[in-house]
Amino acid sequence: MNSPMKTPQETNLPSNSAGTTSTLYSTKVNVTGGRHGHISEDGLLDLKLALPRQLGGKGDATNPEQLFEGGYAACFENALLRVSREAGLRFADPDVEVTAEVGIRRNDASTFVLSAALAITITGVDQKKAEDLVESAHKICPYSNAIRGNVAVKTTVSVR
Repeated sequence: MNSPMKTPQETNLPSNSAGTTSTLYSTKVNVTGGRHGHISEDGLLDLKLALPRQLGGKGDATNPEQLFEGGYAACFENALLRVSREAGLRFADPDVEVTAEVGIRRNDASTFVLSAALAITITGVDQKKAEDLVESAHKICPYSNAIRGNVAVKTTVSVR
């Protein structure tokens, strides 16, 4: 039996371990059909889902890993721009590029786990400064914080 969806007033998002209880933003999606289904939210997000060919599916639509990597890359880049501004640097959109790659595999216990890799390219700073900025962004990015200790994340930093 499906439980009724809670209204925003009834939804109680958990607080983090630091005691933060004020939610700055929340969103809710509806998925039907799992990896072979459909995802929608507020009329803006409306996607067909499909199991990737590599996992035995048709691969004719997006999948959860692609959605995760897109969200992670966008969120990480925003975190990077924030720490850069705090360091007195102003980058234009083309000056920073983040490419995310998410993998799914089985671990030794035969359960499914994710891995992630972020390739970050920054224009206008030296290698050391770029690495420092990426390290700082990794500390404040909500995706990085959500998966820290649970998902192996490899970062590669380059400058141009």
